[in-house]
Amino acid sequence: RFPYFDFFLSIRLAPYRGWFPVISSLCCSNFVYFYTFNSLKALWVKGQHSTTGKDLVLGVVAGVANVLLTTPLWVVNTRLKLQGAKFRNEDIVPTNYKGIIDAFHQIIRDEGVLALWNGTFPSLLLVFNPAIQFMFYEGFKRKLLKRQVELTSLDVFVIGAIAKAVATTLTYPLQTVQSILRFGRHRLNPENRTLGSLKNVFYLLRERVRRFGLMGLYKGLEAKLLQTVLTAALMILVYEKLTAATFTVMGLKHSRRH
Repeated sequence: RFPYFDFFLSIRLAPYRGWFPVISSLCCSNFVYFYTFNSLKALWVKGQHSTTGKDLVLGVVAGVANVLLTTPLWVVNTRLKLQGAKFRNEDIVPTNYKGIIDAFHQIIRDEGVLALWNGTFPSLLLVFNPAIQFMFYEGFKRKLLKRQVELTSLDVFVIGAIAKAVATTLTYPLQTVQSILRFGRHRLNPENRTLGSLKNVFYLLRERVRRFGLMGLYKGLEAKLLQTVLTAALMILVYEKLTAATFTVMGLKHSRRH
């Protein structure tokens, strides 16, 4: 054994802690969201031009379905990512999971099945994040398509990034609370109750403002924007290219004006 090698290896791999559950959660979440969004859009729009209002409603419905189906994956994902991290807050209870399956088993055994849906309420509020994102994206796309025949890869990437940046900035305070609730090891002090209700969502927001000021609600926004904006822009670019390729292979005409 080479302890120094193991030490340096652990430092180098630390930024990738929890990468597998993240990828698993992203794949499932994006599949559910895009499948629901496009299926409902095909049924509702039916060959007509979509509108900003319709895009927002479809985004919200798809977001609700996504939250209810994939929240357990994100709860496990959050806990695995934060496992082994050092916290200044003594109210946070450390965890020891061996993997995704073990995390599911321990959470159900120690906290009950409903603990897998910790943070569902703020997550439901956050369905407006992808809804706002796709509302802006589809709106920008329609405006560009009035001036040109089709979008270039750069067009898709840029408007996808702008749309996600707007959505993330507007909903970031709730995303912070969502992460705390998903971690599930932060407890309210006098009664030692696990966080989970609407009352506790407002409690966490007030505590953040009290400790860090109003700007504390946006603490870490820069890193979040760097991560989500690039991810969303690349995801939308790949989605548009795959959709276009699929329609081409199937010999169908893909209407880009929807």
